Amino acid sequence: MAKELIIHVKDANNKKVVTAALESGVFALLLDKPESKKVKQLAKVKTIAPDGDYKLGDEFIIVEIKGKEDEERAAQLLKQGKNVIVKTTDWTIIPLENLLAQGDNVYAWVRNAEEAKTAITILEKGVKGVVLDTEDVNEIKAAGEAVNLAGENVKLEIAKIKKVKPLGMCDRVCIDTCSNMTRGEGALVGNSSAGMFLVHAETESNPYVAARPFRVNAGAVHMYVRLPNGRTKYLSEIESGDEILIYNYKGEGRVAYVGRAKVERRPMLLIEAETKDGKKVAGILQNAETIRLTAPDGTPISVVDLKEGDEVLVYTEDPGRHFGMKVRETIVEK
Repeated sequence: MAKELIIHVKDANNKKVVTAALESGVFALLLDKPESKKVKQLAKVKTIAPDGDYKLGDEFIIVEIKGKEDEERAAQLLKQGKNVIVKTTDWTIIPLENLLAQGDNVYAWVRNAEEAKTAITILEKGVKGVVLDTEDVNEIKAAGEAVNLAGENVKLEIAKIKKVKPLGMCDRVCIDTCSNMTRGEGALVGNSSAGMFLVHAETESNPYVAARPFRVNAGAVHMYVRLPNGRTKYLSEIESGDEILIYNYKGEGRVAYVGRAKVERRPMLLIEAETKDGKKVAGILQNAETIRLTAPDGTPISVVDLKEGDEVLVYTEDPGRHFGMKVRETIVEK
């Protein structure tokens, strides 16, 4: 799940703090006083305040944990659907661990980037977000980087190529993100949400084509692409402003925003692979040297060089989606 960064702004006139927060991808600013109008003059930003987009003390409630009674109160608020900001006197993760079992809307009050990193990884799941209480611009930027890069990690598997079959002309989607990717990174796409290839970003150059590290040439319009919060979309539905997940070869995910998605007619390849326990993965990708899958060590492999027995990275899960959300149902996809 994508994490949320909230900055506690003690003084709405402190332009350096507000600006650093905005530049760090802040989800919202937490204000003690009704000063939302003042900070919104600097940029379009959500506020948690007495006069905010989210009402402090109603939609977001701060609970200082001094003892078991406070923890129980926080648990009750979570059960009521409230967003609970957990504040501890000596910053310990134990109350957070206990509360994460009670609900998902847990936020941790932290003092620096290191505490923020710890909070978003507690019990692997992590808190929904952090409220950073500092006026140190460097800490704000460091926390922003840690939180914004915290996506959803998955367990990637090795699959062996079983078939590479040339097809005719199809409509394919090329996703240009607003982030540069590095070698070993790409997007998860597949004919089925139950089996997806890690399609490598266009980080490699050759004598004919320059690298475009912001791009994933993702495949045919009918294919699924993995999004934050365990969701998927058809590639045909992807548009500017959407969030997608970028993964590296270790399965570590981060959020990237779509700048544009181009649909063009191109010659395609049907590629099929199988994991060691018999799970099948298939996708239809453009028949071009610049389109690559990802080897277990992160090396990009061009689809034109693929042959039976080659090993590539895939992601598998039980099938079943309804409007992009995971559901339990009996389904067979071929």
